[in-house]
Amino acid sequence: MKKILLLLLLLIFKGILSHAQQAENIIIITTDGLRWQELFEGMDAAIAKDRKFNQGDSTYIFKKFWSENVNERREKLMPFIWSEVASKGQLYGNRNFENKVNNANPHWFSYPGYSEIMTGYGDPAINSNEYEANPHVTLLEFLNQQPKLKGKVAAFGAWEAFDRILNEKRSGIPVVSAFDKVGGDNPTVQQKLINSMLADSYKPWRTDECFDVFTQYEAMEELKVNKPKVLYVAFGETDEWAHSGQYRSYLDAAHQVDAWVKQIWDFVQNDPKYKNKTALFFTTDHGRGDKIKEEWTDHGSDIQDASEIWLAAMGTGISAKGEIKTEGQLYQQQFAQTIAKLMGYTFKAEHPIAKEITEVLK
Repeated sequence: MKKILLLLLLLIFKGILSHAQQAENIIIITTDGLRWQELFEGMDAAIAKDRKFNQGDSTYIFKKFWSENVNERREKLMPFIWSEVASKGQLYGNRNFENKVNNANPHWFSYPGYSEIMTGYGDPAINSNEYEANPHVTLLEFLNQQPKLKGKVAAFGAWEAFDRILNEKRSGIPVVSAFDKVGGDNPTVQQKLINSMLADSYKPWRTDECFDVFTQYEAMEELKVNKPKVLYVAFGETDEWAHSGQYRSYLDAAHQVDAWVKQIWDFVQNDPKYKNKTALFFTTDHGRGDKIKEEWTDHGSDIQDASEIWLAAMGTGISAKGEIKTEGQLYQQQFAQTIAKLMGYTFKAEHPIAKEITEVLK
């Protein structure tokens, strides 16, 4: 009888411990096309010295981001990642240690990449940035169907395609993308200001994409006012400046994203609704060229490095392992189930869904 009672107590304790390690909230952040090379090695001196790419401002680039020491160099570029996430979370994708993260989809550009992140499926049929509304149920849609999360899922993206990637119409999830107004019929004072500034802002990418600053301020106001349990924030300038061959602006955009991730996390850790109940998942949609330096501006299946990506995560349910330096292979399609498991769910849909990354959950 005593053995049975002890076993029951152990099972109960294990259940309590498991529940305690589950995140009640998740924040997913992506920054478009940021290379693993910059994340893990900092600025690339060869690109920064090249007149075709440095915008005539190599002095600025080297003064702000350069160090002979690779650890110092990457900390200068992304200080929050290398101070907080590296000490309290996990980072995957440093190929100098044969730690690899790749797209599973064969296309290596944005819509297929974001769809893979959100559906857990690298569907080869999704082969265009102009692709129609996503036929697959996304993780966000699945989470929004759960009773505890219904109506508490929100997404903000700088690129207009997120309406289609997340299938806003079918899913019922509010997706604010590009130049969409925020706040609906009853915007806050801050949201009214954002809407006015967004309408009057410079539009270098026409109406396809807004500056990341608007996406950040929209997402922060959502956190403060509506307290979502699932929040997705998608930045885009790292990709836009890279395509333009503007390395200084690319580095500045990455540095700013790091600061915004910190701002979001600082808010989370100072709000009773989120503090010690929230996980952060930070990644990218695709890689870029590197072996041929001039291909850093581009990606796609014809660029040999462009499937090489990375992953950073920390918070509730994620142990502090730091930078992972062991040989391994992960795929982008594993992210969705990993996020679901962090929150205590098993993501199910009619399409195939890859298994979770068990290393993140240990």
